[in-house]
Amino acid sequence: MKPQQNIIPDDDGGRRIIWLSLAAFFLFFLLLSRLWYLQVIDADNLLDQSENNRLRFVPVAAPRGAILDRNGKVLVTNTPSFSVAVIPQDVKNKELLIDNLARYLNLDRKEIEQKWNKGQGRAKYYPLVVASNITRDQMEFLEENRLALSGVNIEMKPVRAYAYGQLASHLLGYLGEISEDELGQERYSDYNAGDYTGKSGIERNWENYLHGIDGGRQIEVDARGRFLRTVEETNSSVGNTVVLTIDLEMQKAVEEAFGDSAGAAVAMDVNTGEILAFASNPDFDPALFMGRMPPDKWRAYLEDKRHPLENKALKGMYPPGSTFKIVTAIAGLEEGLIDQHTSVYCTGSHKFGNSTFRCWEKKGHGQVELKKAIRESCDVYFYKLAERLGVDRIAAYAKRFGMGAPLGVGLENEKGGVIPTQEWKLKRHGKKWFQGETLSVGIGQGYVLTTPLQLASMIATVANEGIVYQPHLVKRVVDSDGKALQEFTPQVSGKTGFKPETYRLIKEGLFAVVNEPRGTGGMARLYEVKVAGKTGSSQVVKLRDSRGDVPYQFRDHALFVAFAPYEKPEIAVAVIVEHGEHGGSAAAPIAGKLLRTYFEGKGVIRKPLPKPAPPGEEAAAAAASEGGAGGTGANAGAGGGAVGGAAPGAQGAPPAD
Repeated sequence: MKPQQNIIPDDDGGRRIIWLSLAAFFLFFLLLSRLWYLQVIDADNLLDQSENNRLRFVPVAAPRGAILDRNGKVLVTNTPSFSVAVIPQDVKNKELLIDNLARYLNLDRKEIEQKWNKGQGRAKYYPLVVASNITRDQMEFLEENRLALSGVNIEMKPVRAYAYGQLASHLLGYLGEISEDELGQERYSDYNAGDYTGKSGIERNWENYLHGIDGGRQIEVDARGRFLRTVEETNSSVGNTVVLTIDLEMQKAVEEAFGDSAGAAVAMDVNTGEILAFASNPDFDPALFMGRMPPDKWRAYLEDKRHPLENKALKGMYPPGSTFKIVTAIAGLEEGLIDQHTSVYCTGSHKFGNSTFRCWEKKGHGQVELKKAIRESCDVYFYKLAERLGVDRIAAYAKRFGMGAPLGVGLENEKGGVIPTQEWKLKRHGKKWFQGETLSVGIGQGYVLTTPLQLASMIATVANEGIVYQPHLVKRVVDSDGKALQEFTPQVSGKTGFKPETYRLIKEGLFAVVNEPRGTGGMARLYEVKVAGKTGSSQVVKLRDSRGDVPYQFRDHALFVAFAPYEKPEIAVAVIVEHGEHGGSAAAPIAGKLLRTYFEGKGVIRKPLPKPAPPGEEAAAAAASEGGAGGTGANAGAGGGAVGGAAPGAQGAPPAD
């Protein structure tokens, strides 16, 4: 029999049970903690996610406000268009979807991808617009292939409709899709990727009023994203209506009068500063900027030497030529250097030092006093006057008209022109002023540059005898209920302070320009209304070969400024025809057509009855051949050239007005 051994209890099994129990308790604790976190701490967030899995927000774009002319005629309104939007949350294969959209819509893949990335900062259930203004055929094709395009929706958005096509395109401006940079700006905090915003003109500068407040619909969808019902809906608010100072009939008349010629025209109410017509020719099609610009059209705009995308009325800077003689004459009268009887003898040129400054009339004007100097635009008279005045005195008088600085018409990037002084040249070019350069300034050449808007303001100030009104383009802003939110009244930006006698003498000379024999502006004459004005031509190149035909881009610019009626002025106009050569033959007829339309609208002049065209001729040609200032059109030419002035101190014969 074996001896009995002591048995020691094995505690390993007990310890295992304890550890397993602790692990189970710890896991159970984690599970309870997670459940508590999900149901208490993160409950609201999970509820939102749950709702977003079955709810979708469909934005409803607000129509922009309309743009009207001063008489309530619609210039710009809205029309429906269709856009393609994608809800990223519902997209299973982004790359495949973009490939399909690019193929179905015939669009550049990179363009779609850029639009997708632009909206990545928003929630994944928020629609991203990847294509705008699609055609009906494209829309139907997408609908037919909807099963292969998960996450794609077609939205209806209002886009701009231009009632008169390209009319006043530089003034009205155009819309474009909001950029990434703009989305990051505070002023666009309420905008979404794919929205349209004003890029130029009235559309841009009055964006805050024209842009409405978007609405939207909260809809319920099933697991496949199919619509079930509308949960909530917020109506959009249409933008406000902007009523312009522009007169539609005048705008149409001046643009038709330009024909194919390049240039600009501005008409202004001399007693309020309201702009009645604002034309830059040639114009462009603003509707093209709301979609994908056809490459051939964009290339044509860029290659057109007449610069159709440039707002010439606002930004075009031209030597004012003989229209600037108005300022020089006023300076001479106010400084007591001349009076109505002061005369000089014009032989066709003026000798200054070793230089000869020629008059446009090669044989000379003979004995010339103030009225004749203005009427026949004698350069020698103004050379001698400018020599006595000096450039700084001439500049001081020009600046009292507001020249040499932006007038604040309310459009972006307005140019201020150049009114040179001795100090200006030293700062700008690091060279001192030469007295010979003053003679060129006296006839509106050399360094002097002005805009059509400034010339219109200048002649309007002469017409009302000294009040410089701030030009403006908007009469009022009206909400959707017809309530006026803002009314714009005349604002006086300065007064010249010149003597009434000075204005009387200047006006007499301007009246003679249009109405007396040998006056250079007879083609602006209206027999029913007395018109006063001043022609001008400005050099594009310093000297040119006068033999044979001059290439279009080297021809002089043609200018004309005027006001009417002479006795009690109401309207002032300024016209510039690029490379039109002579203000009297190219610019004055356009001004005459503009003035005639204004007075026809007021009933002062009866509109002519339409006449049948003579056999073998167009009616338009017959109308143009009739006498008086009712004639239209300007010198037309293919192509164009960059706007610029003659070299400072240019000698040789200036252009004939």
